[in-house]
Amino acid sequence: MASASDSPVRVRFCPSPTGNPHVGLVRTALFNWAFARHHQGTLVFRIEDTDAARDSEESYQQLLDAMRWLGFDWDEGPEVGGPHAPYRQSQRMEIYQDVAQKLLDAGHAYRCYCSQEELDTRREAARAAGRPSGYDGHCRDLSEAQAEEYRAQGREPIVRFRMPDEAITFTDLVRGEITYLPENVPDYGIVRANGAPLYTLVNPVDDALMEITHVLRGEDLLSSTPRQIALYKALIELGVAQQIPAFGHLPYVMGEGNKKLSKRDPQSSLNLYRERGFLPEGLLNYLSLLGWSLSADQDIFTIEEMVAAFDVTDVQPNPARFDLKKCEAINADHIRLLETKDFAERCRPWLKAPAAPWAPEDFDEAKWQAIAPHAQTRLKVLSEITDNVDFLFLPEPVLDEASWTKAMKEGSDALLSTAREKLDAADWTSPESLKEAVLAAGEAHGLKLGKAQAPVRVAVTGRTVGLPLFESLEVLGKEKALARIDAALARLAA
Repeated sequence: MASASDSPVRVRFCPSPTGNPHVGLVRTALFNWAFARHHQGTLVFRIEDTDAARDSEESYQQLLDAMRWLGFDWDEGPEVGGPHAPYRQSQRMEIYQDVAQKLLDAGHAYRCYCSQEELDTRREAARAAGRPSGYDGHCRDLSEAQAEEYRAQGREPIVRFRMPDEAITFTDLVRGEITYLPENVPDYGIVRANGAPLYTLVNPVDDALMEITHVLRGEDLLSSTPRQIALYKALIELGVAQQIPAFGHLPYVMGEGNKKLSKRDPQSSLNLYRERGFLPEGLLNYLSLLGWSLSADQDIFTIEEMVAAFDVTDVQPNPARFDLKKCEAINADHIRLLETKDFAERCRPWLKAPAAPWAPEDFDEAKWQAIAPHAQTRLKVLSEITDNVDFLFLPEPVLDEASWTKAMKEGSDALLSTAREKLDAADWTSPESLKEAVLAAGEAHGLKLGKAQAPVRVAVTGRTVGLPLFESLEVLGKEKALARIDAALARLAA
């Protein structure tokens, strides 16, 4: 029997097009992609769309768009083609029907006529007796007469795979050697009563025909591995498969309350991170840390560095907790690593309608280019750019009342008057000159710079926190800045 390790690496990423892509799915794609690229292997992108009730064309397009946004390329699959096309399961039904019939003909599978009510009754009885509650093999060895009687009753059978009466042991690339006893892995369905093939058949059949060497997937699928290994052995006997792939089961991603992160959890949606302005490289850097690390003392790295170092045998089996704050911090580091020109371009979606609160004609490209280097040092996610620079492009700043109350203490009017006088005389081509002006105003009123600049900042930007004040004043310009200080003084007087 051929070994997966004897062949060039071929891995697959095979999502179902149901709903929005989620971060657990992205991490699985990342580890498969990095493994393939590390070994100069092949990544097969396959769409598992046999569930017509749940799959949608919209979700399929979202998957393709997500893969492109993340920067993943694939060697075989939709829009690329390849020697094993088609790569959508809904277009491969004849293949599955043919394999199912071969399994039936060879005795590796059989028709099961049990009704759901009968199955439930027998399962309850098994539980009450302390026995395993899986399928009890009732139809395993039906005579033709018994089968004919069931058909006469109008029963429509499913097809079950006949599991061997022996333990199945395999070496998981993440978890080491695992053994399943036969009583814990009963015969299982591979074709529905209506003839539709189940995931339990189509997934391993496609892996076999597409010559997949390594199956890297979520821990939730671990219990299906002995069933697939038994099926692979049958497929090898039938000439459908050449080898049994190596399996590696990736750890759960945990959310709030240390519960498995569900695709229904808001923080699991990939679209949420795109909308907030996470960089693909920042998000992928963080997701790679959910079960793997480049080194003990390096959390920030490029995707190229990950590919160079990644091996699935280094993945830890323990569940990994998704920490949004750490994800944001890592994304912030990647924002700092961008070339300023690249950063300025990536902010574009938030600088124009509908994200931007200012009119298109009020946006000033020169001011944006001037402030971008200062904004780049402050953001965790790109969507924060709007609140940070709106004071430049709106006729008046958006005044945060809490900031006004916090900054405008007793005596602020006198301080602002002095600051205006000093700023009026300052050099507005030099942030240092503007700083000295505000510092001098503070000293005149017995205040240090931190206390002195707060009323000026709120008067000019509307908030107590934001981009560096003196660089912001320079970019805004003398006329607008002094007019806003005048407006603040008028409000204080009123």
